[in-house]
Amino acid sequence: MNAPASTAEKKIIPIVASPDKGPIAPPPGADEETIALYEAHQKIYPRSVSGYFSKWRWALVFLTQLVFYGLPWLEWGQRQAVLFDLGARRFYIFNLVLYPQDFVYLTGILVISALSLFLFTAVAGRLWCGYACPQTVYTEIFLWLEKLAEGDRSARMRRDAGPWNVDKVWRKTAKQLMWIAVGLWTGFTFVGYFTPIHSLAGAVMAMSMGPWETFWVLFYGFATYGNAGYMREQVCKYMCPYARFQSAMFDKDTLIVTYDEARGEPRGGRSKKADLSTLQLGACIDCSLCVQVCPTGIDIRKGLQYECIGCGACADVCDTVMDKMGYARGLVKYSTQNAVSQRWSGADILRHVLRPRVLVYSSVLLAVVLAMLVSLWMRAPFKVDVERDRSTLARIVSGGRLENVYRLQIMNARETPQTFEVSAEGLPGLTLSTDSSMEVGPTESRWIAIRVQLPYEGATPGSHPIHFTVKSAPDAAVVTEKSVFIVPR
Repeated sequence: MNAPASTAEKKIIPIVASPDKGPIAPPPGADEETIALYEAHQKIYPRSVSGYFSKWRWALVFLTQLVFYGLPWLEWGQRQAVLFDLGARRFYIFNLVLYPQDFVYLTGILVISALSLFLFTAVAGRLWCGYACPQTVYTEIFLWLEKLAEGDRSARMRRDAGPWNVDKVWRKTAKQLMWIAVGLWTGFTFVGYFTPIHSLAGAVMAMSMGPWETFWVLFYGFATYGNAGYMREQVCKYMCPYARFQSAMFDKDTLIVTYDEARGEPRGGRSKKADLSTLQLGACIDCSLCVQVCPTGIDIRKGLQYECIGCGACADVCDTVMDKMGYARGLVKYSTQNAVSQRWSGADILRHVLRPRVLVYSSVLLAVVLAMLVSLWMRAPFKVDVERDRSTLARIVSGGRLENVYRLQIMNARETPQTFEVSAEGLPGLTLSTDSSMEVGPTESRWIAIRVQLPYEGATPGSHPIHFTVKSAPDAAVVTEKSVFIVPR
């Protein structure tokens, strides 16, 4: 039997078994069955659509790209407003200066993002995928550039099916050049979050970028070019894990793009003036426009499918068809499975929003956000690390006193100089034999050696806990770090 073309095929050949000799070759003329292991990929040509949800989608495209492309150029004082300086191990986020020791805040941001995604999905389905996901956003941009260069859906399909000529070559070349330009600019902007973008721009103009900057600009640019230009819906369908586990957050009260089967079936073509009761047809005229505008190529009339990203393109185009036919809008719309089956109104849908899983997600999310805000509010304007100098053992110095040496790292998290006072406590007679005052420059990190002394008979042999107290002069903020004082036997 014939099978569709595929990337991998397997021939199933009947095997005749012999009791004494095992499997033997099939007899001459035996039938062979070829089974395709993988479905051949069919290129999707999404049709352009305009409408309420399309406007929202493009508004999110402009907003997200304005933030992404514009934020690195924003100045804050005398520096870049958002900069993740990996070389200096400092992260600048507006007025915040974070160090690697502040990793807990990154963890908090990731937890908040995950919980927000769970909450939004439980309430309104895959709104993130349909409106703000980078894959969706860049696919929209690349599709717009493709339409600009090659024309609308039908023109692109005819051109791809036709022979190569001058018109086809220059249009596809123009498209590729625009795609490459957007990809490289995206890669350049991405690297600009880790290398000051003004100096990076100068290095690009002078053709003197370092190897790592060059690699990441090209890598991120190529990823954008490939994902948005060619892979498109395949990323959403096969690579993104979110599509696979979203069902764990869905229920019958989750807002999704849905087809009103009771109203639309049986579907069929008809004239605008036809009497539906006479023809015994539903509102769906079977125009297949909802399939043509879908970026993942699914038919929403088949029900909820994991490939659906909730973009609402099918709802927009269906409303346009309903308007032309003189029917009521909403054959394809955002609704819930319960609302469609039980004919709920909008008020009924809202009353079912606050259900147990939504309340749990909301409570946990609110608690994490409040904890993050309180932690940031109470965060000390500097950090201290204490290490006992292992190269110098406990020793007896002049005056018959015991001395331990420590190394203190003070990290100034402010963008102004700070003066710090250091003291040590925990044992009777414990004193510092070095200068206890020091100044650390803006966002600088400074290591200093601290010698701590104790009277010879001040403690029994062994390890004794002590703590260092560091106080900043401007705002009297205090940080305490623990260590041990070693008394030799």
